[in-house]
Amino acid sequence: MSGFKEFVPIDIHVNSNRAGRATSPRSPDKTKQSISDNLLTIKPANEWIDIAKNQPMPNMLFGPLWHEGELCILTADTNVGKSILGVQIADCITKGTGNSYLPFRAVPQSVIYGDFELSYKQFENRYSTDYSNHYRFSENLFRLEINPDFSELVDFNEQLLLNLELLVEQTGSRVIIIDNLTFLRTQSMDTAKEALPLMQKLKSLKTKYGLSMLVLAHSPKRSLFNALTRNDIAGSKHLANFADSIFAIGESAQDKSFRYIKQLKSRAVEIVFDAENVIECQLTKASNFLKFEFTGIGTEKNHLKEEQDKEELEEKILLFRKNNPTASLREMANHLGTNAVRVMRTLKRNNIECE
Repeated sequence: MSGFKEFVPIDIHVNSNRAGRATSPRSPDKTKQSISDNLLTIKPANEWIDIAKNQPMPNMLFGPLWHEGELCILTADTNVGKSILGVQIADCITKGTGNSYLPFRAVPQSVIYGDFELSYKQFENRYSTDYSNHYRFSENLFRLEINPDFSELVDFNEQLLLNLELLVEQTGSRVIIIDNLTFLRTQSMDTAKEALPLMQKLKSLKTKYGLSMLVLAHSPKRSLFNALTRNDIAGSKHLANFADSIFAIGESAQDKSFRYIKQLKSRAVEIVFDAENVIECQLTKASNFLKFEFTGIGTEKNHLKEEQDKEELEEKILLFRKNNPTASLREMANHLGTNAVRVMRTLKRNNIECE
């Protein structure tokens, strides 16, 4: 290894008698280690670049939203279509297809799809016509689900990741889609205690095998008045820091079947699909494949509720509170299709007590 000198860690101790002055390091004979035994790998910056030159350019798996070698997060609210889009992306990767908005630039390859949402009968229903005329997936798409006999393990997350690693070795797949992150924990993802170790393990697995990983994540209940941001990911701060890229599906205020896709983070390329250039789409099932049909480019503002709707919502909140004085903020929000924070602020503005 040219220009490399063996790294020798040293301990610096503060002299208690003269604060700020360090004592001599320990004897080199006791601290000297091989670099392979250390936590950190150090090389001259130019050597890192030389190594990178021999690595292939990361290709697009789902347009500029997800590239090879990335840990990507797809986030959306419940019933907006995360799983539908996840399977659609997996199908495109195995067959080497894309579209004009989100092209596929890699080699068609096998995909492991961890489906922790649907039963296999529900999965069949989505990709058939009334349980007949079944859609034919590529033989390179591997779907997995949890064996119920092992779902109560104390070290469930640890065992799941170990099994996932074995499947990577057995199938040779280098693309993994996890649907969804909420299943891979036992407590709230809003805490660093849960989010941080899990994302560290996923990223470690990705690095070890050179994987491309797409993780589907729930977002908290959001108002259709508000634009999509990274804060719409449950446990947003910790998850976003670990992700190489993030994109979100938004529900449109125009129609219940309309959706839009917005890019929230990218390390590989400049963000293309921002608030002024969201990808507009619609949920369709013309035959035996439930999917997103990409219809054009628009602005996020066109899919958000307008100010006059805010006044109408405020009237509904006050009326509902009057008729249901014991309802909780969450119950009111769920009934009116908004969030608890907006309900609380409306009540406070009108001098109404809220718990």
